[in-house]
Amino acid sequence: MNMQNLLEIAAKAFMNSNASGSAGSNLDLQRLIPALSSLLGGDSSGAGIDLGGLLGKLNSAGLSGMVSSWLGDGANQGISAAQVTGMFGEDRVADFASQLGMNRDEAAGGLADALPQMVDNASSGGSLLDAVGGVYGALDMAGKLFGR
Repeated sequence: MNMQNLLEIAAKAFMNSNASGSAGSNLDLQRLIPALSSLLGGDSSGAGIDLGGLLGKLNSAGLSGMVSSWLGDGANQGISAAQVTGMFGEDRVADFASQLGMNRDEAAGGLADALPQMVDNASSGGSLLDAVGGVYGALDMAGKLFGR
């Protein structure tokens, strides 16, 4: 699975999220994907995301156990809108919301639904390995994630 597919999965989850409200469900992919890409360490053209950076932010926010559930084959633990805001920072979430014409709470809620689905899909079928630079990149990321 490539980064564009992951962005589309995240965008659709965001749009289908009850937490993103009617503002989220009324967005189109051409508007949402570049905003997601920019927030997730890619660029504003929608050209990608930085999964390693995202996982590092989650770890820094003390959410490594939650991330492990997303990377594994079992059920995904949920992340709250407050945790999303804490991880990215209020300013970045507010900027993201502003780009999309919605309020910060709706944006954080939509992200809380989208992030687990995106990371879960990235970790199936080995595509996460490709995204983080192969086995050594995954080992380095896992070491950072689990404090080794």
